[in-house]
Amino acid sequence: MAVVMLAAAALPALAKSGPPSKTQAATTGNDISWPQCGKSYPSGQAFGLVGVNGGLANDQNPCFASELAWAWSSTGKSLPAVQPKASLVVNTADPGQVTPTVADWPVNNTDPNGTPVADPNGTCTGADDAACAWQYGWNRAIQDMLWLLETPTPAGVSALPAAYPWWLDVETGNTWETGSLGIVKNVADLQGMVAAFTNTSERTPSGALLGGVITVGVYSTSSQWGQITGNGASLGSLGGLPDWIPGARSASSAQANCSLTGFTGHVTITQWFGRPYDGDYACP
Repeated sequence: MAVVMLAAAALPALAKSGPPSKTQAATTGNDISWPQCGKSYPSGQAFGLVGVNGGLANDQNPCFASELAWAWSSTGKSLPAVQPKASLVVNTADPGQVTPTVADWPVNNTDPNGTPVADPNGTCTGADDAACAWQYGWNRAIQDMLWLLETPTPAGVSALPAAYPWWLDVETGNTWETGSLGIVKNVADLQGMVAAFTNTSERTPSGALLGGVITVGVYSTSSQWGQITGNGASLGSLGGLPDWIPGARSASSAQANCSLTGFTGHVTITQWFGRPYDGDYACP
């Protein structure tokens, strides 16, 4: 993506685009993340999407608190009605091929919350395999939710993971494994993230639910998604997830892109490149 994309090397050149028309205004929002730190935020958006991470899958956006509050200031007039005022976006990656240089690559099936996890791919021992890739994805999602729970929020702004849709930013600008075996591990990694976000059993010591997310979607393009996951029949829990598709250069083009075929499921949001921040269209 252009603004909320968390790998700077993958940022495309932004194109100038005019504001949405009055008929589009009720269905358009904006996405912001760490590149907007220290800058003014959009205003008048129907909905807002905020990046949790600050450039990598394992770091935090230093402006997350203020940007989350900004998203909750959205008008909430987006259509369809299922598009909420605020959504969260997380960076994704599978750095298994560069271990042992990855300090947080898992060596067991215990996550950042200190909870033992049942890994469907077997026991993680620190190897570059599907079991540890799945655990890495689970760990990243748990850490993202812990960051949300630890973020000071003003009155009326929820810090509960289940209060938001969570979008997985899946792009080739981040670190992924290659080859047929690498693709299997990439898929396991993303499946681990989905499993963590949707689990309803893990809680923090204070009793807060780490999971319970109703909607997990994917931000990507068909080509990038295919390169990372192979787009094959073994996607499991990734199949059917809603899609958020970039690439348009104007609000009207983004609206037209709602008719595109999704790479995992129904196209729910489309994005257009703009200055000084991108726009997003809520598809019917």
